[in-house]
Amino acid sequence: MVRSMMATNNNGSQASASKENPLSISWHDSAWIPMLSPANVLDYFSERTNPFYDKSCNNEIIKMQRLSPEQLNNMTGVEYILLHAQEPILYVVRKQHRHSQQQVTPLADYYIIAGVVYQAPDLYSVLNSRLLTSLHNIQSAFDEALSYSRYHPSKGYWWEFKDKEDKKREDKSKSQGSKKKPEEMSSAFQRQRVDMLLGELADKFPPKFAQPKRGDQPVPVEEDKKPGEQAAQVKEEKSEDAPNQNHSSSGSRSNQSMQPPEKRMKLSKQS
Repeated sequence: MVRSMMATNNNGSQASASKENPLSISWHDSAWIPMLSPANVLDYFSERTNPFYDKSCNNEIIKMQRLSPEQLNNMTGVEYILLHAQEPILYVVRKQHRHSQQQVTPLADYYIIAGVVYQAPDLYSVLNSRLLTSLHNIQSAFDEALSYSRYHPSKGYWWEFKDKEDKKREDKSKSQGSKKKPEEMSSAFQRQRVDMLLGELADKFPPKFAQPKRGDQPVPVEEDKKPGEQAAQVKEEKSEDAPNQNHSSSGSRSNQSMQPPEKRMKLSKQS
């Protein structure tokens, strides 16, 4: 029982290996590549090691019986013909099923580029690949658009591209900083050219200077004083204010002395 299961598994693995997608494989024979020509390209294609060659085709029968290749038109079944030749690099071989001398059905095309044989994709494979590529790009676009969308219950939906743009700018600045070249000195020609342009601009637009009129006095300029000078000035101002205060206090006292005694008592109580 176990042996039978192992045998079936081995057969299944071999079958899956034999059913490999022919569009993903290629074949070549290094010994034939330098001498390829339209006369022997079918012989090159009919090598035993070529996985694209069907050994039960009519070409193999004619080769074994040593008949002329023109006999293929009188036979029915699978055959290979040279469809196109562009020496020395491109050859196209077609696999077809012949029903009669005038009726054939194409089955597959193979192109040989620089001696390497590939199977040309059919229409189904081309459409399938293009559709999958389109769907992948559309899905990527939707995912990127979704990363920019924002939502809040009070504001609703809006787009925000600031984070992505900042990241792109940072990456760009980093890449430019890493690849930044050292600045070169300006040449004599560049300096003379700039001086000439500046001179022409100065001639076209001469600078204007404000000339003072007669009788105008110069505007006084306040100079910054040092902290020591400022402190001395403050002390002088205080000393000037002190006599005034003493004089006012002495005057008030003299006024009080000249007033009658009753008013003096009231003033003393109020103070």
